[in-house]
Amino acid sequence: MGSFVQQPTGIFPSVCSLDCPDQCGLLVHKKDGKIVKIQGDPDHPVTKGHICNKVRNITERIYDLKRLKYPMKRVGAKGEGKFTRISWDEALETIAAKWKELIETYGPESILPYSFYGNMGRLSAEGMDRRFFHRLGASLLDRTICSSAGSQGLQYTMGGGFGIDPEETIHAKLVIFWGINAVSTNMHQVILAQKARKNGAKIVVIDVHKNQTGQLADWFIPILPGTDAALALGMMHILFAENMVDDDFLRKYTVGYEELCEHVVQYDPIMVSKITGVPVEDIYKLARWYGQTTPSFIRIGNGLQHHDNGGMCIRTIACLPALTGQWLVKGGGAIKSNSGYLALNQMSLQRPDLLQNKHTRIINMNRLGEALLELDPPIRSLFVYGTNPAVVAPNSNKVRQGLAREDLFVIVHDLFMTETAKYADIVLPATSSFENTDLYTSYWHHYVQIQQPVIERYGESKSNVEVFQLLAKRMGFEDPCLYETEEEMISQALDHPTNPFLEGIRYETLVEKQYIKAKVKRLLPGTLPTPSGKMELYSKKMEQDGYPPLPTYTPIVDDGDFPFFFVPGPNHNFLNTTFSNNEKHISLEKEQRLYMNVKDALAKGIKDGDRVRVWNDRGECVLKASVGEHVLPGVVVTQGLWADSPGTNHLVNSLTPDRIADMGGGATFFSGRVDVEKC
Repeated sequence: MGSFVQQPTGIFPSVCSLDCPDQCGLLVHKKDGKIVKIQGDPDHPVTKGHICNKVRNITERIYDLKRLKYPMKRVGAKGEGKFTRISWDEALETIAAKWKELIETYGPESILPYSFYGNMGRLSAEGMDRRFFHRLGASLLDRTICSSAGSQGLQYTMGGGFGIDPEETIHAKLVIFWGINAVSTNMHQVILAQKARKNGAKIVVIDVHKNQTGQLADWFIPILPGTDAALALGMMHILFAENMVDDDFLRKYTVGYEELCEHVVQYDPIMVSKITGVPVEDIYKLARWYGQTTPSFIRIGNGLQHHDNGGMCIRTIACLPALTGQWLVKGGGAIKSNSGYLALNQMSLQRPDLLQNKHTRIINMNRLGEALLELDPPIRSLFVYGTNPAVVAPNSNKVRQGLAREDLFVIVHDLFMTETAKYADIVLPATSSFENTDLYTSYWHHYVQIQQPVIERYGESKSNVEVFQLLAKRMGFEDPCLYETEEEMISQALDHPTNPFLEGIRYETLVEKQYIKAKVKRLLPGTLPTPSGKMELYSKKMEQDGYPPLPTYTPIVDDGDFPFFFVPGPNHNFLNTTFSNNEKHISLEKEQRLYMNVKDALAKGIKDGDRVRVWNDRGECVLKASVGEHVLPGVVVTQGLWADSPGTNHLVNSLTPDRIADMGGGATFFSGRVDVEKC
């Protein structure tokens, strides 16, 4: 344990571990060995002391009496939640014995890890766990539930996760939040936008729901789900037609602009208006604002890619700044992801070379229900950490049906008895981020940060690194890399000669300084990591991969004969299911609502505040109706993933499709349809 743990009282530097682009610098206040307050670090160059309610109240989660204190084994039926205490020795021996038996009988691919970024620490989420399962030879998990479709679209266009430095966005004169509820999911980008507004900038929000971000906009543009690419193409049509493009930039820094100019003729504003629900005059107004304002900045959201056409949607919007030459203007351009700048040495961190069978099967995490119920040969053991698929995964009823299999040996490593843990055979208590050593890299700003342990471990909880080291020992693995320290792993991850942006960032320097900015230079002028070295408005690589080479609108898949598009977005006080079981955060969020248009409500005989049943072929839930003008007719929206509680039925992901998006194996949470009726 580090020196912070040994100091019972004081204020200590820290970093937020949540899966959020802001990755705030924190100050942890301790008294008598216990955290008594969390505040933002005012010296952090981007987050500057501002933190969200989730983190301000995180001590309620760390010291929640429901937190797991010791290992347990199941003594009741799967899903019932009946467990008895066991020792770590018994837990590890039970797992190792079962896995050795499964490997002997069915082979290592009968075992599947299932994880995501409940803790964004790179060692916790993709370090010793990956090394261990590679060495074990387990089935590989394609971790595509969040951003993979858009990342692939961006890769085709920009060569990777590259955008402008968010610190520059205060210089923008037009800020477009497109498909992102940034007030709840990227609050510091909102603070930067408001600084820009004080200097004369306009804020436009394009979304399916007039959420908190939409309400602060100078102009909110409601749009039908899954039609954003059409709107972007309609803007391009007008930009070319009215000569609002930067010809010099297009010639010098892009490929395919002539083909794109011809291509977008077909996306006339009248047709685009019918597709998107955005009035023709608003399409013209938006395109002209964008074409005539410089610098202009687009914050491209996560929600857009959770459609059947999500990858192409992100690619299409990412082309807009090239048309007006915004990449050369300070404060101009776009951000979907900046993860490319802080890319670590994944080969050293994850050690895929340990996997002997190079043809090991890969299972898409969005299809977990199908994988557990239909895969042949079957998955016979599941190890879940850093996620809660019984609530988070799409088509949740199918997932729970799979988890309930009596012949499926399930282990869950978590801080709480989650809905998934109730289906486990063995439950292991996990440390919080404040109890670990870990490395953090934002996918929005350009700072690398370190977490050193601040408090003693809660009960008998252990970190992911330690659990997989203990399991490696029980399995008889002797590979030295399975027993390296956190410090060694961090040093290896940062030693990445092909990423010049990380030059000079070392473990020792991070311990001294807490955070260091990568040596990022502006994207242009320069060469991009695309095949052509330029922004690819026309992508030969896409053509080779079977996609339209130019930005194209394709309607989302027919999801059955139900009258409403259904979009289950994030809420303000939870992050997926993190905090959804903590009383303080529940009291802040109050209750789950279904937002619907007043015209639809009238037709259905539904009044504001009524309990309504929402259903389709996959499942149903019961929510409270919030009737108004915050969504377009034909659209219903929920916010947040709520924990199971007695007498409630609000599992919104029981309604979501587990289809795979157009690119990157991505999720299609927002491309489902439902019906609604008054209870």
